[in-house]
Parts: sequence; C-alpha cells; structure tokens
Amino acid sequence: MSDIAIYLLATVFSFLLHFFLFIPFINFLYVKKMQRVHQETIDPFGRRTPIFDKFNGHKIGTPIGGGILIICVTILVYIGYLLWFFYAGRVVTSNYASVISGVVLLTVTMIGFGLIGLYDDLSKIFFWSKSKFFGLRMRNKLILELLIAFVISSAMYYFLGIDLIHIPFIGTLHLSFWYILFATFVIVAFANAVNITDGMDGLSGGTLMIALIGFWIISRSIIDVPTSLFIAIWLGGILAFLYFNVFPARIWLGDTGALAFGATFAVIGLMLGKSFALLIIGGVFVLEVTSSGIQLLSKRFLNHKIFQVSPFHLYLQHKGWEEPKVVFRMWILAILLLIIGIAAALIR
Repeated sequence: MSDIAIYLLATVFSFLLHFFLFIPFINFLYVKKMQRVHQETIDPFGRRTPIFDKFNGHKIGTPIGGGILIICVTILVYIGYLLWFFYAGRVVTSNYASVISGVVLLTVTMIGFGLIGLYDDLSKIFFWSKSKFFGLRMRNKLILELLIAFVISSAMYYFLGIDLIHIPFIGTLHLSFWYILFATFVIVAFANAVNITDGMDGLSGGTLMIALIGFWIISRSIIDVPTSLFIAIWLGGILAFLYFNVFPARIWLGDTGALAFGATFAVIGLMLGKSFALLIIGGVFVLEVTSSGIQLLSKRFLNHKIFQVSPFHLYLQHKGWEEPKVVFRMWILAILLLIIGIAAALIR
C-alpha cells in the first residue's frame, strides 16, 4: 500500500472514530454542565464586552470541550499508527536524526497547551462567580504559555538542530541561539491567535483545516512521514468536529482545543522550517490576533479604541454581516492564503 493511501485512510479512520465518539461526548458535556452559562463576558483587563455579548448571547448553553476529545483521540491514534509502521517494517523517513524527538514535541505541545486551556475553560465555567473574572488572567496565562513554549523551542534547537528560517528568493537564515526566542514568540502568538479566532461557529475549525492541508502538502513534498501522518490524523478529527461545529454549533472547541491547536500548528510550521510560509498560510489567524492585539494595547495605554470592535470577524459582524457569511468568506481568504503560502514554501 502506498504512503498516500495510508495517509488518506488514516484521515478517514480518524474522522469516523471522532464522529461516532462526538455524539456521546456531547451528551457527556451536557451532563457535566461543561457549558458557558454567564450572560456577560469579561476581557483580560477586567472590562465587560457588550458588543461581543450582543452577538454571542444566544450561544449560552452550548457545550465547551470539543478540543478535549480531539487531543486525546488524535494522539492515541497517532501513536498507534506509528507503532504499526514500525511493526510492519515500513521506513519512517524524517528530516531529523531523531524521529522520536519530533513525535514527542508534537504530542507534548498539544497536551501542554491543552492543559492550560482546560484550566481556563474550567475557570470560566465553574469558578467565574468566585473569582469575578472570565477565565485565567491574561498575565498568568501568558506566563504559562511562555514557559511551555520556551521548553518546546529549546528542544527544537538542541535535540532537532532547528535554527533556520526559509525566506523565498532570499534563502535560508540561521538564527543560532536566537531561534529559541523567535520560536517561543511564534508558538505563543499562534496559540492565542487561534483562540481569538474561535469566536464564530466553524471559523477556527474550518480555517485550521484549510491551513493544515497546506502543511500536509509541504510535509509530503519533503517526505517527513511522522509530521505527515500526524496532520492526516488530526485533519480527520477536525473534519468530524466541524460537522457538529458549523452554524448553529452543537459544540465548541473551548480554550483547551484552541490553545493546543494554535501552538501545535505553529510547531509544525517551525519543524518543517517554513516559518515564513506559516505566517501566510495562517494569515487569517495573524489578522485576527493583530487586530485584537492593537485594540487591547490601545485601550490599555491610550484609553481609546482604535477599532469600533475587535477581532476582525466581530468587526465584520458589527458592520452587519451575518455569521455564516463571515465564516465562509474567511474560509475563502484562507484558501487563497493557502495557495500563496505553499508557493512561498516551495520557492528556493
């Protein structure tokens, strides 16, 4: 059986497994009351968000935690497939001398950031009335994210020997030790970017699905089996999630999935040596986090809002666009960026 067929079947198997597990899992979340029940949201600086609440008030009661199932199932299926590869004597080619190190980095990233998101989700759902704050405070969450990202970036540098950035038409730049700081910033930025994008039914999941297809193509072009297999299995889980997450959503990712998926997406781009293409392929996430970052900083230091509302998808909704219209057009933008990003990644 060809490698391509194995990847495609892995995606289908992952989709079916996730799909049939999501049905009882959603019911389980209802039983455990893993739902947002508060009518008002508080931003990281303790301020209320009336515009956000206006457009999202009807979603009160939708279960949160789709990322929990995807993380667990994806990692278990991934390890199972890898063990089958080794047992069957198939060649597992990789860009790195240590295949195991690359596998561990992907799984540790997804689990580590997932745990931060899980604590944040639980804080929002069960401890909000006690702390009077909607989730972890931004400073505490950022410190945890930076610590885990720094460890992951150090591992990429010391164990996998990655310190490069590929820039089209210019070539490859080696950052040496400074790569650790660069990678730490990229990982944390994308973790929060996907989290911010996860504000409309199907938006973050669909955009991530499109972007991951791009990195699967890139990983196949350089014959990186562990990364290609991981993306293929992960895609199956996201496809199944989207079935239940498109408007009107029956389940959300939650911070557990959003932080884990954003960080893992960034690590994949960094491991493939395609950080420049990462910014393009993940351009929708970059747009979302940039608009939100500018808004937060302007309110914090200038006491004035640059935009009427942020992030960008909420701005479009505030201007009168219906939610499905915003999501579908952001998907189209993601597809265009995907094409441009793949071209940039393949240019020498």
